[in-house]
Amino acid sequence: MKPIQNVLIVFPFDRAGRERLSKDYPALTFCFEEKPSREQVQAADVIFGNPEVELLRGCDRLQWIQLSSAGADRYAEQGLLPEGALLTNATGAYGLTISEHMMGMLLMLTKKLHLLRDHQNQGEWRNAGPVKTLMGANVLVLGAGNIGTEFAKRVKAFGSYTVGVRRTPGEKPDCFDEMHLMGELDTLLPRADVVAMALPGTSETTHIIDRKRLSEMKDGAVILNVGRGSAIETEALCDALESGKLWGAGLDVTDPEPLRAGHRLWKYPNAVVTPHCAGGFGLSETKEYIAEIFRRNLEKLLNGEELENVVDPATGYRKR
Repeated sequence: MKPIQNVLIVFPFDRAGRERLSKDYPALTFCFEEKPSREQVQAADVIFGNPEVELLRGCDRLQWIQLSSAGADRYAEQGLLPEGALLTNATGAYGLTISEHMMGMLLMLTKKLHLLRDHQNQGEWRNAGPVKTLMGANVLVLGAGNIGTEFAKRVKAFGSYTVGVRRTPGEKPDCFDEMHLMGELDTLLPRADVVAMALPGTSETTHIIDRKRLSEMKDGAVILNVGRGSAIETEALCDALESGKLWGAGLDVTDPEPLRAGHRLWKYPNAVVTPHCAGGFGLSETKEYIAEIFRRNLEKLLNGEELENVVDPATGYRKR
């Protein structure tokens, strides 16, 4: 490994965090810039955060980039990073905040709280009609990583039956009643009262829920998506919401994104759409967790040890 000197911090550290890094690593030169220039990116040996992807092209000095996101799809593009450069993500940091956001959307939809809020805003003392319970509901979780597992824990506490789906074989956490592989998806969808998606953006996940699979879903099911909007065929989803095939959809991600004004998805009363904010830095614990991942990995890098959360560029997933 070549000597490490210049460290570009794109992550939003506060003053105390910046001073702590500079004090703990006096031999390193830190540049704190949330919107770095091409010159600052090109001069970096290490980058912490998510700079604009195009700024990384031709960045020959770069030896390691620690993303502040769990998704790494854009940064795993073949040939983007110099040969031998390490790419690590923030897997583990977002399970808390995103799973709680998912529960919020699910409860809004099943109890029609969003419609009741609309009635409140209109000054109307009016019920919104029948609701659903999560007790005994079959909840299918696509993507049984950190986020999917944390969501399963929470919905399990409501009395739901949880079914996980993952890309490769692995251990079944206690919060899942069943664990399956993606190849079994078509047999699992018709059973599900709730389909919760926490998948990264890869060629394999693009339109994994398409028109055909939406038709396979149980009438009156709820779908949630907090991974990538491209995982669902948008127009087919709109048709399923409009026809009443689905009870509702909770979407923190959309395709296209951002969702343009006037798009069909905005108008459906059985859709809850949030602006890709479930995994942001609104929760302070999330920022603290990501910062600690970086600090641990920086220490490992300087000591010649294997880093955690290394992303496999071939798959876009974290290596196990």
